[in-house]
Amino acid sequence: MTDPTGSLAPTRIVFGTDGWRARVADEFTFQNVRRCADGLARLVADRGDQAKGVVIAYDRRFASEHFARAAAEVVLAYDIPVAISESGVPTQMSSFEVVERSAAAGIVITASHNPWTDNGFKVKAPSGAAASADMLAGIERVLAENGTRAIERRPLADAEAAGLVEWYDPFPGYERFIRRTIDLDRLKEADVSVLVEPLYGVGASWIPRLLAGGRIRITEIHGERNPYFGGVNPEPIRPNVDEALARIAGGAFDLGLLLDGDADRAGAADEQGTFIHQLEVTGLLMYYLAEHRGLREPVVVSVNNTSTVGTLGRHYGIETHEVPVGFKFIGPRMIETGAMLGAEESGGFGFGMHLPERDGIYADLMLLDLFLREREAGRWPVSEAVARFHELAGPSFYRRIDVHFDRPSYDAVKQRILVGLREAPPAMLAGESIARTQVLSTNDGLKWFLADGSWLLVRASGTEPLVRVYTEATTPGLRDELVVTGEQLVRGR
Repeated sequence: MTDPTGSLAPTRIVFGTDGWRARVADEFTFQNVRRCADGLARLVADRGDQAKGVVIAYDRRFASEHFARAAAEVVLAYDIPVAISESGVPTQMSSFEVVERSAAAGIVITASHNPWTDNGFKVKAPSGAAASADMLAGIERVLAENGTRAIERRPLADAEAAGLVEWYDPFPGYERFIRRTIDLDRLKEADVSVLVEPLYGVGASWIPRLLAGGRIRITEIHGERNPYFGGVNPEPIRPNVDEALARIAGGAFDLGLLLDGDADRAGAADEQGTFIHQLEVTGLLMYYLAEHRGLREPVVVSVNNTSTVGTLGRHYGIETHEVPVGFKFIGPRMIETGAMLGAEESGGFGFGMHLPERDGIYADLMLLDLFLREREAGRWPVSEAVARFHELAGPSFYRRIDVHFDRPSYDAVKQRILVGLREAPPAMLAGESIARTQVLSTNDGLKWFLADGSWLLVRASGTEPLVRVYTEATTPGLRDELVVTGEQLVRGR
Protein backbone atom coordinates (compact mmCIF):
# COMPACT_ATOMS: atom_id res chain seq x y z
CA MET A 1 0.00 0.00 0.00
CA THR A 2 1.27 3.47 -0.83
CA ASP A 3 1.88 5.73 2.14
CA PRO A 4 -0.45 8.73 1.53
CA THR A 5 1.90 11.03 3.43
CA GLY A 6 4.70 10.27 1.00
CA SER A 7 7.06 9.34 3.84
CA LEU A 8 9.38 6.39 3.41
CA ALA A 9 11.27 4.24 5.84
CA PRO A 10 14.93 5.29 6.01
CA THR A 11 17.34 3.31 3.86
CA ARG A 12 19.08 0.51 5.72
CA ILE A 13 22.75 1.19 5.07
CA VAL A 14 25.18 -1.70 5.53
CA PHE A 15 28.89 -1.53 4.76
CA GLY A 16 30.12 -4.48 2.72
CA THR A 17 33.65 -5.68 2.03
CA ASP A 18 34.64 -2.22 0.82
CA GLY A 19 32.25 0.48 1.98
CA TRP A 20 28.64 1.16 1.05
CA ARG A 21 27.53 1.34 -2.57
CA ALA A 22 24.10 1.94 -4.10
CA ARG A 23 22.38 3.35 -7.16
CA VAL A 24 22.49 7.14 -7.46
CA ALA A 25 19.13 8.84 -6.79
CA ASP A 26 17.64 5.58 -5.55
CA GLU A 27 19.40 4.78 -2.27
CA PHE A 28 22.56 6.78 -2.86
CA THR A 29 21.14 10.20 -2.08
CA PHE A 30 22.51 13.34 -0.45
CA GLN A 31 20.55 12.53 2.70
CA ASN A 32 22.05 9.05 2.97
CA VAL A 33 25.54 10.37 2.31
CA ARG A 34 24.97 12.83 5.13
CA ARG A 35 23.88 9.97 7.37
CA CYS A 36 27.12 8.09 6.63
CA ALA A 37 29.18 11.22 7.32
CA ASP A 38 27.25 11.69 10.55
CA GLY A 39 28.17 8.17 11.63
CA LEU A 40 31.85 8.75 10.95
CA ALA A 41 31.88 12.18 12.59
CA ARG A 42 30.18 10.79 15.68
CA LEU A 43 32.82 8.06 15.89
CA VAL A 44 35.64 10.59 15.61
CA ALA A 45 34.03 12.83 18.24
CA ASP A 46 33.42 9.94 20.63
CA ARG A 47 37.13 9.12 20.42
CA GLY A 48 38.05 12.71 21.16
CA ASP A 49 39.94 13.01 17.87
CA GLN A 50 38.20 16.08 16.40
CA ALA A 51 41.40 18.13 16.24
CA LYS A 52 43.06 15.53 13.99
CA GLY A 53 40.58 16.27 11.20
CA VAL A 54 39.11 14.14 8.43
CA VAL A 55 40.40 13.76 4.86
CA ILE A 56 37.79 13.74 2.08
CA ALA A 57 38.31 12.63 -1.52
CA TYR A 58 36.15 11.66 -4.47
CA ASP A 59 36.28 10.05 -7.90
CA ARG A 60 34.99 11.01 -11.38
CA ARG A 61 31.53 9.48 -11.06
CA PHE A 62 28.34 11.46 -11.50
CA ALA A 63 28.12 14.25 -8.89
CA SER A 64 30.91 12.78 -6.73
CA GLU A 65 32.31 16.23 -5.96
CA HIS A 66 28.88 17.39 -4.74
CA PHE A 67 28.40 14.34 -2.54
CA ALA A 68 31.87 14.95 -1.09
CA ARG A 69 30.94 18.52 -0.17
CA ALA A 70 27.70 17.31 1.42
CA ALA A 71 29.71 14.89 3.57
CA ALA A 72 32.15 17.66 4.50
CA GLU A 73 29.36 19.93 5.78
CA VAL A 74 28.22 17.22 8.20
CA VAL A 75 31.74 16.56 9.50
CA LEU A 76 32.27 20.31 9.92
CA ALA A 77 29.12 20.54 12.03
CA TYR A 78 31.04 18.54 14.66
CA ASP A 79 33.83 21.18 14.58
CA ILE A 80 36.10 18.67 12.86
CA PRO A 81 38.46 20.26 10.29
CA VAL A 82 38.41 18.73 6.81
CA ALA A 83 40.92 18.50 3.98
CA ILE A 84 39.19 18.06 0.61
CA SER A 85 40.83 17.11 -2.68
CA GLU A 86 40.82 19.86 -5.29
CA SER A 87 39.60 17.43 -7.94
CA GLY A 88 38.84 13.76 -8.38
CA VAL A 89 41.78 11.66 -7.17
CA PRO A 90 42.61 7.97 -6.82
CA THR A 91 41.13 6.44 -3.68
CA GLN A 92 44.54 5.58 -2.23
CA MET A 93 45.44 9.27 -2.20
CA SER A 94 43.02 9.63 0.69
CA SER A 95 44.95 6.88 2.50
CA PHE A 96 48.19 8.71 1.77
CA GLU A 97 46.79 12.01 3.03
CA VAL A 98 45.34 10.41 6.18
CA VAL A 99 48.79 9.01 7.02
CA GLU A 100 50.67 12.19 6.10
CA ARG A 101 48.35 14.38 8.18
CA SER A 102 47.87 11.89 11.04
CA ALA A 103 44.15 12.42 10.47
CA ALA A 104 41.42 10.74 12.46
CA ALA A 105 39.84 9.14 9.38
CA GLY A 106 39.17 9.47 5.68
CA ILE A 107 36.05 9.56 3.51
CA VAL A 108 36.07 8.68 -0.18
CA ILE A 109 33.07 9.11 -2.45
CA THR A 110 33.50 6.31 -4.98
CA ALA A 111 31.90 3.08 -6.12
CA SER A 112 35.23 1.72 -7.38
CA HIS A 113 34.50 -0.74 -10.22
CA ASN A 114 30.70 -0.81 -9.82
CA PRO A 115 28.41 0.08 -12.76
CA TRP A 116 28.20 3.74 -13.79
CA THR A 117 24.74 3.99 -12.21
CA ASP A 118 26.23 3.60 -8.72
CA ASN A 119 28.23 5.63 -6.26
CA GLY A 120 29.61 4.80 -2.84
CA PHE A 121 31.02 5.86 0.51
CA LYS A 122 34.34 4.41 1.74
CA VAL A 123 35.97 4.97 5.11
CA LYS A 124 39.69 5.00 5.87
CA ALA A 125 41.20 4.25 9.28
CA PRO A 126 43.92 6.44 10.86
CA SER A 127 46.50 3.94 9.53
CA GLY A 128 45.35 4.65 5.97
CA ALA A 129 43.93 1.15 5.70
CA ALA A 130 40.33 0.36 4.94
CA ALA A 131 38.21 0.85 8.04
CA SER A 132 38.16 -2.25 10.20
CA ALA A 133 35.02 -4.25 10.87
CA ASP A 134 34.87 -2.72 14.38
CA MET A 135 35.13 0.82 13.02
CA LEU A 136 32.40 0.18 10.47
CA ALA A 137 30.20 -1.43 13.12
CA GLY A 138 30.45 1.79 15.14
CA ILE A 139 29.31 3.82 12.13
CA GLU A 140 26.46 1.39 11.45
CA ARG A 141 25.21 1.80 15.03
CA VAL A 142 24.69 5.49 14.31
CA LEU A 143 23.12 4.72 10.95
CA ALA A 144 20.58 2.52 12.69
CA GLU A 145 19.11 5.56 14.46
CA ASN A 146 19.89 8.64 12.36
CA GLY A 147 17.54 7.91 9.48
CA THR A 148 14.59 9.63 11.12
CA ARG A 149 16.23 12.80 12.37
CA ALA A 150 17.70 15.91 10.82
CA ILE A 151 21.45 15.79 10.24
CA GLU A 152 23.31 18.89 11.41
CA ARG A 153 25.31 20.71 8.72
CA ARG A 154 27.70 23.64 8.61
CA PRO A 155 27.86 25.50 5.28
CA LEU A 156 31.18 24.90 3.57
CA ALA A 157 31.77 28.60 2.87
CA ASP A 158 31.21 29.46 6.54
CA ALA A 159 33.62 26.76 7.72
CA GLU A 160 36.19 27.75 5.09
CA ALA A 161 36.09 31.34 6.35
CA ALA A 162 36.72 30.00 9.84
CA GLY A 163 39.83 28.16 8.66
CA LEU A 164 38.40 24.66 9.02
CA VAL A 165 38.67 23.69 5.33
CA GLU A 166 41.81 22.94 3.33
CA TRP A 167 41.89 22.04 -0.37
CA TYR A 168 44.76 19.71 -1.30
CA ASP A 169 46.52 18.32 -4.36
CA PRO A 170 48.15 14.99 -3.39
CA PHE A 171 50.40 14.57 -6.44
CA PRO A 172 53.62 16.31 -5.26
CA GLY A 173 53.60 14.60 -1.87
CA TYR A 174 52.68 11.23 -3.34
CA GLU A 175 55.53 11.40 -5.86
CA ARG A 176 58.01 12.14 -3.06
CA PHE A 177 56.50 9.33 -0.98
CA ILE A 178 56.84 6.61 -3.61
CA ARG A 179 60.39 7.66 -4.50
CA ARG A 180 61.40 6.19 -1.13
CA THR A 181 60.68 2.69 -2.41
CA ILE A 182 60.56 2.88 -6.24
CA ASP A 183 63.34 4.26 -8.42
CA LEU A 184 61.21 6.36 -10.75
CA ASP A 185 64.25 7.72 -12.59
CA ARG A 186 65.31 4.18 -13.46
CA LEU A 187 61.86 3.41 -14.82
CA LYS A 188 61.83 6.64 -16.83
CA GLU A 189 65.00 5.68 -18.66
CA ALA A 190 63.73 2.28 -19.77
CA ASP A 191 63.54 1.88 -23.54
CA VAL A 192 60.07 0.34 -23.60
CA SER A 193 56.63 1.28 -24.88
CA VAL A 194 53.72 0.98 -22.45
CA LEU A 195 49.96 1.32 -22.97
CA VAL A 196 48.07 2.60 -19.92
CA GLU A 197 44.31 2.02 -19.62
CA PRO A 198 42.64 3.95 -16.73
CA LEU A 199 39.09 3.19 -17.96
CA TYR A 200 38.06 6.88 -17.83
CA GLY A 201 38.73 6.92 -14.08
CA VAL A 202 40.72 9.08 -11.68
CA GLY A 203 43.90 7.13 -12.43
CA ALA A 204 44.14 8.99 -15.73
CA SER A 205 47.40 10.97 -16.16
CA TRP A 206 49.03 9.69 -12.96
CA ILE A 207 51.40 7.12 -14.49
CA PRO A 208 52.30 9.37 -17.47
CA ARG A 209 53.06 12.24 -15.07
CA LEU A 210 55.13 10.08 -12.73
CA LEU A 211 57.21 8.72 -15.64
CA ALA A 212 57.49 11.87 -17.75
CA GLY A 213 60.82 13.22 -18.97
CA GLY A 214 62.68 10.03 -19.85
CA ARG A 215 63.04 7.49 -22.65
CA ILE A 216 60.03 5.41 -21.69
CA ARG A 217 57.09 5.84 -24.06
CA ILE A 218 53.69 6.00 -22.37
CA THR A 219 50.46 5.98 -24.36
CA GLU A 220 47.30 6.49 -22.32
CA ILE A 221 43.80 5.84 -23.65
CA HIS A 222 40.41 6.76 -22.17
CA GLY A 223 41.91 9.46 -19.99
CA GLU A 224 38.99 11.90 -20.20
CA ARG A 225 36.23 12.09 -17.59
CA ASN A 226 33.24 9.99 -18.63
CA PRO A 227 30.83 9.05 -15.80
CA TYR A 228 29.32 6.47 -18.16
CA PHE A 229 32.74 4.73 -18.39
CA GLY A 230 32.15 4.00 -22.05
CA GLY A 231 29.35 1.61 -21.14
CA VAL A 232 31.51 -0.91 -19.23
CA ASN A 233 32.06 -1.51 -15.56
CA PRO A 234 35.38 0.21 -14.79
CA GLU A 235 37.03 -2.98 -13.52
CA PRO A 236 40.37 -3.87 -15.16
CA ILE A 237 39.35 -7.33 -16.35
CA ARG A 238 38.05 -8.77 -19.60
CA PRO A 239 35.91 -7.85 -21.48
CA ASN A 240 36.15 -4.31 -20.06
CA VAL A 241 39.77 -3.94 -21.20
CA ASP A 242 39.44 -5.72 -24.55
CA GLU A 243 39.98 -2.50 -26.51
CA ALA A 244 43.28 -1.96 -24.73
CA LEU A 245 44.28 -5.59 -25.32
CA ALA A 246 43.53 -5.23 -29.02
CA ARG A 247 45.67 -2.09 -29.23
CA ILE A 248 48.58 -3.93 -27.60
CA ALA A 249 48.11 -6.95 -29.86
CA GLY A 250 48.75 -4.64 -32.81
CA GLY A 251 52.44 -4.88 -31.97
CA ALA A 252 53.31 -1.34 -30.91
CA PHE A 253 53.68 -1.98 -27.16
CA ASP A 254 55.88 -4.04 -24.86
CA LEU A 255 53.21 -4.34 -22.16
CA GLY A 256 50.01 -2.83 -20.81
CA LEU A 257 49.18 -1.46 -17.38
CA LEU A 258 45.54 -1.31 -16.31
CA LEU A 259 43.60 0.55 -13.61
CA ASP A 260 40.03 0.52 -12.36
CA GLY A 261 37.72 3.52 -12.00
CA ASP A 262 39.18 4.75 -8.72
CA ALA A 263 42.72 3.48 -9.46
CA ASP A 264 43.09 1.28 -6.40
CA ARG A 265 43.12 -1.91 -8.49
CA ALA A 266 45.77 -2.94 -10.98
CA GLY A 267 46.09 -5.18 -13.99
CA ALA A 268 48.52 -5.99 -16.77
CA ALA A 269 48.87 -7.45 -20.24
CA ASP A 270 51.83 -8.86 -22.13
CA GLU A 271 53.20 -7.71 -25.50
CA GLN A 272 50.75 -9.95 -27.36
CA GLY A 273 47.73 -8.34 -25.71
CA THR A 274 47.21 -11.37 -23.49
CA PHE A 275 45.48 -10.43 -20.25
CA ILE A 276 47.47 -11.34 -17.13
CA HIS A 277 44.68 -12.20 -14.75
CA GLN A 278 44.60 -10.78 -11.24
CA LEU A 279 45.55 -14.02 -9.46
CA GLU A 280 48.64 -14.18 -11.65
CA VAL A 281 49.42 -10.58 -10.72
CA THR A 282 49.26 -11.56 -7.03
CA GLY A 283 51.88 -14.24 -7.60
CA LEU A 284 54.02 -12.01 -9.81
CA LEU A 285 54.13 -9.26 -7.19
CA MET A 286 55.08 -11.74 -4.46
CA TYR A 287 57.77 -13.16 -6.75
CA TYR A 288 59.06 -9.65 -7.48
CA LEU A 289 59.36 -8.74 -3.81
CA ALA A 290 61.07 -12.02 -2.93
CA GLU A 291 63.24 -12.67 -5.98
CA HIS A 292 64.22 -9.16 -7.04
CA ARG A 293 64.05 -7.22 -3.78
CA GLY A 294 65.07 -9.97 -1.37
CA LEU A 295 62.17 -9.44 1.02
CA ARG A 296 60.84 -12.22 3.23
CA GLU A 297 58.09 -10.56 5.27
CA PRO A 298 54.67 -12.27 5.38
CA VAL A 299 52.04 -12.11 2.65
CA VAL A 300 48.29 -11.78 3.30
CA VAL A 301 45.74 -12.90 0.71
CA SER A 302 41.97 -13.24 0.59
CA VAL A 303 40.44 -16.71 0.64
CA ASN A 304 39.53 -16.40 -3.05
CA ASN A 305 43.07 -15.64 -4.18
CA THR A 306 45.72 -17.80 -5.80
CA SER A 307 47.22 -21.02 -4.50
CA THR A 308 50.55 -20.05 -6.06
CA VAL A 309 51.14 -17.88 -2.98
CA GLY A 310 51.51 -21.06 -0.93
CA THR A 311 53.97 -22.51 -3.45
CA LEU A 312 56.05 -19.33 -3.45
CA GLY A 313 55.87 -19.14 0.34
CA ARG A 314 57.34 -22.62 0.67
CA HIS A 315 60.02 -21.88 -1.95
CA TYR A 316 61.19 -18.63 -0.37
CA GLY A 317 60.41 -19.40 3.27
CA ILE A 318 57.71 -16.73 3.48
CA GLU A 319 54.83 -16.95 5.95
CA THR A 320 51.42 -16.59 4.32
CA HIS A 321 48.05 -15.69 5.85
CA GLU A 322 44.57 -16.22 4.43
CA VAL A 323 41.72 -13.91 5.48
CA PRO A 324 38.08 -13.33 4.43
CA VAL A 325 37.22 -11.37 1.30
CA GLY A 326 37.72 -7.61 1.57
CA PHE A 327 40.55 -5.25 2.37
CA LYS A 328 38.87 -4.45 5.68
CA PHE A 329 40.28 -7.88 6.67
CA ILE A 330 43.51 -7.77 4.65
CA GLY A 331 44.72 -4.33 5.81
CA PRO A 332 44.49 -5.00 9.56
CA ARG A 333 46.19 -8.40 9.16
CA MET A 334 48.97 -6.75 7.17
CA ILE A 335 49.57 -4.34 10.03
CA GLU A 336 49.35 -7.12 12.61
CA THR A 337 51.87 -9.38 10.85
CA GLY A 338 54.16 -6.76 9.32
CA ALA A 339 53.31 -8.11 5.86
CA MET A 340 55.08 -6.92 2.74
CA LEU A 341 52.09 -7.63 0.48
CA GLY A 342 48.34 -7.86 0.87
CA ALA A 343 46.31 -9.04 -2.12
CA GLU A 344 42.68 -9.62 -2.96
CA GLU A 345 41.23 -11.58 -5.86
CA SER A 346 39.73 -8.51 -7.51
CA GLY A 347 43.10 -6.93 -8.25
CA GLY A 348 43.67 -4.84 -5.13
CA PHE A 349 47.21 -4.85 -3.74
CA GLY A 350 48.66 -3.17 -0.65
CA PHE A 351 52.33 -3.02 0.34
CA GLY A 352 53.99 -2.91 3.74
CA MET A 353 56.69 -0.50 2.55
CA HIS A 354 54.02 1.79 1.13
CA LEU A 355 50.44 1.75 2.49
CA PRO A 356 48.36 -1.04 4.08
CA GLU A 357 45.70 -0.25 1.50
CA ARG A 358 45.23 -0.94 -2.18
CA ASP A 359 47.11 1.22 -4.65
CA GLY A 360 46.76 0.33 -8.32
CA ILE A 361 49.22 2.98 -9.46
CA TYR A 362 51.94 1.76 -7.12
CA ALA A 363 51.21 -1.88 -8.03
CA ASP A 364 51.47 -1.06 -11.75
CA LEU A 365 54.81 0.66 -11.21
CA MET A 366 56.03 -2.42 -9.36
CA LEU A 367 54.90 -4.64 -12.22
CA LEU A 368 56.78 -2.41 -14.65
CA ASP A 369 59.88 -2.68 -12.46
CA LEU A 370 59.46 -6.46 -12.26
CA PHE A 371 59.35 -6.90 -16.03
CA LEU A 372 62.32 -4.58 -16.56
CA ARG A 373 64.35 -6.60 -14.05
CA GLU A 374 63.24 -9.81 -15.74
CA ARG A 375 64.48 -8.37 -19.04
CA GLU A 376 67.86 -7.68 -17.46
CA ALA A 377 67.91 -11.32 -16.35
CA GLY A 378 67.26 -12.48 -19.93
CA ARG A 379 63.57 -13.24 -19.47
CA TRP A 380 61.93 -11.10 -22.13
CA PRO A 381 59.45 -10.30 -23.63
CA VAL A 382 56.81 -10.13 -20.91
CA SER A 383 55.12 -13.34 -22.08
CA GLU A 384 58.39 -15.18 -21.55
CA ALA A 385 58.80 -13.71 -18.06
CA VAL A 386 55.27 -14.83 -17.14
CA ALA A 387 55.89 -18.32 -18.52
CA ARG A 388 59.10 -18.65 -16.49
CA PHE A 389 57.23 -17.47 -13.40
CA HIS A 390 54.73 -20.31 -13.80
CA GLU A 391 57.57 -22.83 -14.03
CA LEU A 392 58.36 -21.85 -10.44
CA ALA A 393 54.93 -21.10 -9.02
CA GLY A 394 52.82 -23.65 -10.88
CA PRO A 395 49.87 -23.19 -13.27
CA SER A 396 47.00 -20.80 -12.59
CA PHE A 397 43.93 -20.79 -14.79
CA TYR A 398 41.33 -18.59 -13.17
CA ARG A 399 37.78 -17.47 -13.78
CA ARG A 400 35.01 -15.74 -11.82
CA ILE A 401 31.35 -15.36 -12.70
CA ASP A 402 28.49 -13.61 -10.94
CA VAL A 403 25.17 -15.44 -10.77
CA HIS A 404 22.35 -12.93 -10.32
CA PHE A 405 18.99 -13.48 -8.62
CA ASP A 406 15.84 -11.49 -7.96
CA ARG A 407 16.08 -9.74 -4.61
CA PRO A 408 12.80 -11.27 -3.24
CA SER A 409 14.14 -14.80 -3.80
CA TYR A 410 17.70 -14.13 -2.66
CA ASP A 411 17.32 -15.06 1.01
CA ALA A 412 16.04 -18.51 0.04
CA VAL A 413 18.95 -18.89 -2.40
CA LYS A 414 21.46 -18.06 0.30
CA GLN A 415 19.83 -20.53 2.68
CA ARG A 416 20.00 -23.28 0.06
CA ILE A 417 23.65 -22.56 -0.70
CA LEU A 418 25.09 -21.80 2.71
CA VAL A 419 23.12 -24.41 4.65
CA GLY A 420 22.07 -26.93 2.02
CA LEU A 421 25.48 -27.33 0.38
CA ARG A 422 27.19 -27.51 3.74
CA GLU A 423 24.88 -30.24 5.02
CA ALA A 424 24.73 -32.13 1.72
CA PRO A 425 27.92 -31.25 -0.16
CA PRO A 426 28.72 -32.61 -3.62
CA ALA A 427 30.88 -35.72 -3.68
CA MET A 428 32.68 -34.76 -6.89
CA LEU A 429 33.43 -31.71 -9.00
CA ALA A 430 33.99 -31.91 -12.75
CA GLY A 431 34.37 -35.69 -12.39
CA GLU A 432 37.05 -35.38 -9.71
CA SER A 433 36.77 -36.36 -6.04
CA ILE A 434 36.77 -33.55 -3.50
CA ALA A 435 39.89 -33.70 -1.34
CA ARG A 436 38.95 -31.01 1.17
CA THR A 437 36.08 -28.65 2.00
CA GLN A 438 36.53 -25.27 3.66
CA VAL A 439 33.68 -23.28 5.20
CA LEU A 440 34.50 -19.57 4.98
CA SER A 441 35.04 -18.01 8.38
CA THR A 442 32.56 -15.27 7.50
CA ASN A 443 29.92 -17.97 6.98
CA ASP A 444 29.02 -16.65 3.53
CA GLY A 445 30.44 -19.37 1.32
CA LEU A 446 32.22 -22.67 0.81
CA LYS A 447 35.42 -23.70 -0.94
CA TRP A 448 36.19 -27.16 -2.30
CA PHE A 449 39.65 -28.43 -3.24
CA LEU A 450 40.65 -31.20 -5.64
CA ALA A 451 43.70 -33.38 -5.16
CA ASP A 452 45.82 -31.41 -7.64
CA GLY A 453 45.18 -28.12 -5.76
CA SER A 454 42.46 -26.83 -8.09
CA TRP A 455 39.58 -25.25 -6.21
CA LEU A 456 36.04 -23.96 -6.55
CA LEU A 457 34.51 -21.34 -4.28
CA VAL A 458 30.93 -20.09 -4.05
CA ARG A 459 30.24 -16.99 -2.02
CA ALA A 460 26.97 -15.13 -1.43
CA SER A 461 27.13 -11.34 -1.54
CA GLY A 462 25.97 -9.53 1.57
CA THR A 463 24.98 -6.36 -0.28
CA GLU A 464 23.75 -7.48 -3.72
CA PRO A 465 21.42 -10.31 -4.82
CA LEU A 466 24.14 -12.39 -6.42
CA VAL A 467 26.42 -15.34 -5.76
CA ARG A 468 30.00 -15.28 -6.98
CA VAL A 469 31.61 -18.42 -8.34
CA TYR A 470 35.42 -18.49 -8.36
CA THR A 471 37.82 -21.15 -9.55
CA GLU A 472 41.54 -21.65 -10.05
CA ALA A 473 42.61 -24.79 -11.85
CA THR A 474 45.69 -26.48 -13.22
CA THR A 475 44.36 -26.55 -16.81
CA PRO A 476 42.01 -24.35 -18.85
CA GLY A 477 39.66 -27.26 -19.45
CA LEU A 478 39.31 -28.07 -15.76
CA ARG A 479 38.77 -24.39 -15.01
CA ASP A 480 35.88 -24.21 -17.45
CA GLU A 481 34.33 -27.42 -16.13
CA LEU A 482 34.55 -26.17 -12.55
CA VAL A 483 32.84 -22.89 -13.45
CA VAL A 484 29.96 -24.77 -15.07
CA THR A 485 29.68 -27.08 -12.06
CA GLY A 486 29.75 -24.12 -9.69
CA GLU A 487 26.96 -22.33 -11.53
CA GLN A 488 24.86 -25.50 -11.50
CA LEU A 489 25.34 -25.85 -7.74
CA VAL A 490 24.37 -22.24 -7.17
CA ARG A 491 21.25 -22.53 -9.31
CA GLY A 492 20.25 -25.81 -7.66
CA ARG A 493 20.45 -27.90 -10.82
